[in-house]
Amino acid sequence: MDLKDIKAVIDLMKKNAITEFELEKQEFKIKLKRGGNGGHAVQAYDEQPTVLISGAPVAALSAPASTAGSAPAATSNDADIKSPMIGTFYRAPSPESGNYVEVGAEVNPDTVVCIIEAMKVMNEIKAEVRGVITQVCLDNAKPVEFGQPLFKVRPL
Repeated sequence: MDLKDIKAVIDLMKKNAITEFELEKQEFKIKLKRGGNGGHAVQAYDEQPTVLISGAPVAALSAPASTAGSAPAATSNDADIKSPMIGTFYRAPSPESGNYVEVGAEVNPDTVVCIIEAMKVMNEIKAEVRGVITQVCLDNAKPVEFGQPLFKVRPL
């Protein structure tokens, strides 16, 4: 975990009023604590491999979902394409490439709709449903939680 990642976690803590964050992985452990005056205490040291996040529910770490693009109003019978993991949501395979799907695009179960980066690994996410994209639920390059809706799809 580099300084940029630590700053991103601190920003998420500020935005979501989280007072403690702790992460352990392989031989690394970091614990962030916000004091009552908004100050931060940071500890980092080597430890046994485990993962622990404490302080607030993990779902509180994500930014609120917003509608990306001009999407028609999603109907109640639309299906959600949900995130299978925690990570960073990307709509395209690279910054220079076009988005995998746009609102109005037809998808089938094998259509790749986005990438979620988790632990520096790019994971292609497939639609797993046949239908038409009616809404993009997140902005590009935003954090996403397990089970959070990524897209709304009107089934065909």
